[in-house]
Parts: sequence; C-alpha cells; structure tokens
Amino acid sequence: MSDICLEFKNLTLGYRGHAAIHHLSGTVERGSLMAVVGANGSGKSTLMKGIAGILKPLGGGCVSKFDRLAYLPQQSELDRTFPARVIDLVSLGFWQRRGLLGRLTREDRADLSDCLDAVGLSGFEKRPLDSLSGGQMQRALFARTMLQDADLILLDEPFNAVDERTIRDLVGLMKRWVAEGRTILCVLHDHGLVRAHFPRTLLIARKPVAWGPTPEVLTPDNLARAGNFQEAWDENAGRCVELPPGMPHVHGEEAGRDGETRRTAAHV
Repeated sequence: MSDICLEFKNLTLGYRGHAAIHHLSGTVERGSLMAVVGANGSGKSTLMKGIAGILKPLGGGCVSKFDRLAYLPQQSELDRTFPARVIDLVSLGFWQRRGLLGRLTREDRADLSDCLDAVGLSGFEKRPLDSLSGGQMQRALFARTMLQDADLILLDEPFNAVDERTIRDLVGLMKRWVAEGRTILCVLHDHGLVRAHFPRTLLIARKPVAWGPTPEVLTPDNLARAGNFQEAWDENAGRCVELPPGMPHVHGEEAGRDGETRRTAAHV
C-alpha cells in the first residue's frame, strides 16, 4: 500500500477564473497530522474545498489515494437556525452508508451514542442546534465526522469560538484518529497551537511559501515572506497561464480591443 494519501501536481484553484491558490505541488503522507496556515484570504479554505471536490482546478490537479473523505467546514458556513436537533446533525455522518433517508440500525444508534460520549455530548441528542454554544456545536460536528469513518479528514478552522477545554479535547480526538492511520489536514490561525500539536505545516499566501516539519516552516523569515506575498497580491489577477520557458510568469491574460494579448498581473 502506498504511503501517499494526496498528491498535488501544480494545482491552481480559484473562482470565476481568478486564482486563489496556485502552483501547489507536493504530497501528503498517509497518517499525517498537518496544519495549513496563512493570513486571511491566503487560500486555506479554497484548498480544503479543492481537495473535497467542491472546487474544480483551474490548472494542475489533486490526485487522491484514499477511499473515504470527511470535510468539516467553518461554522460560519452552517445555518444554525435550521430546526434540527443534535441527533439529526450527527446522524448525517451515516449518509454515505445509509443514504440521506436510510433507516438507522441498532448498531448505528450504538455507534452514534459512542461518538456523542467521546466528544462529551451524552444526553444532548434532542437539544436543538440553536441552543448550543460554539464549543458544543463544534463537538457535535466532530461526532458527525467520527461517524463518517473517513481515511482523510479536512477541518477548516475547527477551533474558532471554542473554549480551551474543548480545544484540548478535540486535539486529543484528532491524535486518536491519526493513531488509527487516518490523515488530517487542519486550517488554523494559532501558531502556538500548531507548534505544540502539529508535526507538519503548509504555509501559504495564495501560493506555497513553505511546507515541511513545523519548526522549519514557522520561522520568522518564512512568516515575513508570506506577509510580503499577501501584500503584493493583485486582487484583479486573472487565470494562471503557462508560458514558454524564459518568459516571466503571469497570473492571467486577456485580449485587448486590438486582439493582442496583454498581461493582467505579474507573478510576485
């Protein structure tokens, strides 16, 4: 069995033809616990959506070498006003096995109970989602993720608006998943948390800045480089274009009125 879970091949992702993250190449080993860090707007969430298949590449590709994927988006993307209970949300973890309307078996309900217990939400089954605190909601989402029994788990800023105890408990849960051979990619802002718990880190600023062992990535020089790349970015940059060797790379091209091609943004 290959030790590679993901392979990026000059991957470029974006929206409406504009690159949000570009020219990412490298591999993620199976069983990794890896942080993805960078400033707001640096492409972290875009990368998660690309891996999950929600966004199609503008260029290059992402080769997946796993069977099952679980994706936990930011809480801001969830509608907490929907009239649902904790058990309804967590049960969605069964959809790949049972379908959205499939009946749960006795074994399924036992698994669901075990997952709620593992995240500290025993007895919360009938609580409405809009009554949960941020930390309780995140625990419920982790319970749903557990039920998906995934090989690759993508977590987009899972510790926003949660207390220190919840962070400690959920980090412990993530380490259990890794010990089981699962691979985790986690978008984070807290560099102290990354240094303490994540052996590997990808630092991006709409393009890869550094990738490898966390102490070698989160250096003052690399963080300064990431800040410089971010400040220099042109928001009007277009689609990345491959040019012949020796010519400067550009983010996009567009045709002028005279039919000639002009560059829209230089590669920084």
